[in-house]
Amino acid sequence: MASSRRGFGQIVKLPSGRFRARYMGPDMVRHTAPYTFDSNQYAEGWLTDERRLLAVEGAWTPPKDRAKARHQAKADALTFGRYADAWLRDRNIKPRTRAHYRALLDKQLFPTFKDVPLADLSPDAVRAWHALTGTSKPTLRAHAYGLMRTILGAAVTDRLIVVNPCTIRGAGNSTRVHKIKPADLAELEALVDAMPERYRVMTLLASWCALRFGELTELRRGDVNTKTGLLHIRRAVVRAEGKTIVGTPKSDAGTRDVAIPPHLLPAIREHLLKHAEPGKNGLLFPARSGGHLAPSSLYRVFYRAREAAGRPDLRWHDLRHTGAVLAAQNDATLAELMGRLGHSTPGAAMRYQHVAKGRDMEIARRLSAMVVDSKPGD
Repeated sequence: MASSRRGFGQIVKLPSGRFRARYMGPDMVRHTAPYTFDSNQYAEGWLTDERRLLAVEGAWTPPKDRAKARHQAKADALTFGRYADAWLRDRNIKPRTRAHYRALLDKQLFPTFKDVPLADLSPDAVRAWHALTGTSKPTLRAHAYGLMRTILGAAVTDRLIVVNPCTIRGAGNSTRVHKIKPADLAELEALVDAMPERYRVMTLLASWCALRFGELTELRRGDVNTKTGLLHIRRAVVRAEGKTIVGTPKSDAGTRDVAIPPHLLPAIREHLLKHAEPGKNGLLFPARSGGHLAPSSLYRVFYRAREAAGRPDLRWHDLRHTGAVLAAQNDATLAELMGRLGHSTPGAAMRYQHVAKGRDMEIARRLSAMVVDSKPGD
């Protein structure tokens, strides 16, 4: 390090090429600038400013104290709304998750906290909001509280607040209101029969292969191998902020190969001939006018079909749960279920091993065997 002495203070050139300035204060303590400088000229300017403060009685305080006061003043003036907007802007998250967070902020949190300075947020204020907000929608309230806790946790990390005011135990969790009752084999058969022909294979894959809606509607001819009996799940489509966006599946584990129960293969081959778009990249389940199928278009016919099947409570996503239950009934381990469904969480990753090689095909064969065994006279 090179240093240069002057009439007041000292400037040191660091190995990085930047410059550090310091001086002996009236308190007989050596004070260093709280940051380094791009050039010697800027370091000189800082020392000149410090000397001017020393010349005015009562104007000088240690540089570190001034920097701390400025930081605190900035934190005191920074509102939850401004900080939350910046936090969301800088997150690397999927479009649908971003839209969900945006809606939680705008509709659940900002009406109460948008203009409140971070420094003024207190556990009492958070508890009051939690007691009065979204009591009829516990899941939505839990999501909003969890988001607020995460954002304010980042504010603690950024040293804008000392502690996180979100201290309500269990407030980020909620009890599922909708109790899922999977469809049995007879109900599933009735449901498929009641669906229009172009949607029957989609209904079968949603249940027997436990695929998400966004995974199904982005399936293309090149993703289906009827010779090996595999679906290659590599993409998913979501709708966020009025746009249709094709991206990766919901989680890292969502990129997977799913074995097709053999009894579905004839129906899939027929569907490919009649209803899929042409070409390797043709959509398997396109909208009638082309392009990705919208949820509303499917739900219009699905709601009529579930009534005909005697299951008016059944939601489309419950078919995925049905597929998980059917696989579990055929001795699939929890790790194998996670692999088949594309589930991935940090806790599960630590507890369970990867799906055993070849077991997914065995699960698929057993699923088909259920249909054979259930037929009268067999």
